[in-house]
Amino acid sequence: MQPEPAPRSFTSEPFARRDFLQAGVAASIAALGGGVRPGRLPAAEERAPRPEKTAAQIARGFIDAHSHVWTSDVDAYPLKPGRRKDEMRPASFTPAELLSHAEPAGVTRVVLIQSSFYELDNAYLLDSIRKHPGRFSGVAIIDPEKAPRERMKRLVERGVRGYRLRPWDAPPDKWLDREGVAEMWQTGADEGLAMALLIDPQYLESVGRMCAKFPRTPVVIDHFARIGVDGEVRKADLDALCDLAKHPNMHVKVSACGALGKKQAPYTDLLPMVRRLCDAYGPQRLMWGTDCPYQILDGHTYRDSIELIRTHADFMSEGDREWVLRKSAERMFW
Repeated sequence: MQPEPAPRSFTSEPFARRDFLQAGVAASIAALGGGVRPGRLPAAEERAPRPEKTAAQIARGFIDAHSHVWTSDVDAYPLKPGRRKDEMRPASFTPAELLSHAEPAGVTRVVLIQSSFYELDNAYLLDSIRKHPGRFSGVAIIDPEKAPRERMKRLVERGVRGYRLRPWDAPPDKWLDREGVAEMWQTGADEGLAMALLIDPQYLESVGRMCAKFPRTPVVIDHFARIGVDGEVRKADLDALCDLAKHPNMHVKVSACGALGKKQAPYTDLLPMVRRLCDAYGPQRLMWGTDCPYQILDGHTYRDSIELIRTHADFMSEGDREWVLRKSAERMFW
């Protein structure tokens, strides 16, 4: 199993560990204006996967704070230039397919994270939110150099509550030093929109400086800042992540468990890191997520991921688990 790509730069392609691409972001995708073009899900995806739950039933379920969706219909939803259909694994992971894994585990809502297969074209994400009212919230990707405030505010009306940023090839001390990025953080503060950061530990210091500059901006770090992706959870990395807890609007996703540490269910080798984060941030600023569909590849299961918190984190009270499994993500993304 592999997690989603590690950071490189805003303008280059995903990192070599996926060995997929060589081209940069094409102007034709940027011209889509952050994916706000009208769209329509393929006919096979227009229906929910099973009889719809009531609003009350949806509200009682858990929330997966991090999953991706995509479709094999690349005519209706073209891939980012340079990406190929045969690179998609699985070939499709539609909202219906996602919910078929989530609902048996008690998960009724999901925060959809824009897929790198589409990058700046958010159309599939937006259409998925539209066709499943109440089920999904979204984290989109936009070009920070193209009027980000206007685009961020416009996408709120279509269910987007956060915006993903990653360093790509930029150095750790420079990746946030751009006028457009500063505008995104200010807009996040003004509108209550999250900055969702896919970063490695060496980028944490620069995030702390940005939080000091924009203290009202909600921030969430994906996948424990990828600590342990090489199999080793280093104390210095965890210290750096815990140090960011001094910023009151900083949050951390307890996600992509199948790609960290020993990478073996039930992932209990990650519990010391979860406990340390719980002590530093409190459960109110942690949120669980799967990183599907990557979580369900190579013998891992959706239930493996949620059981780490629901069953094995015995240092958490029931109230703590309620925050990590539902209330923290609900507060930020709904």
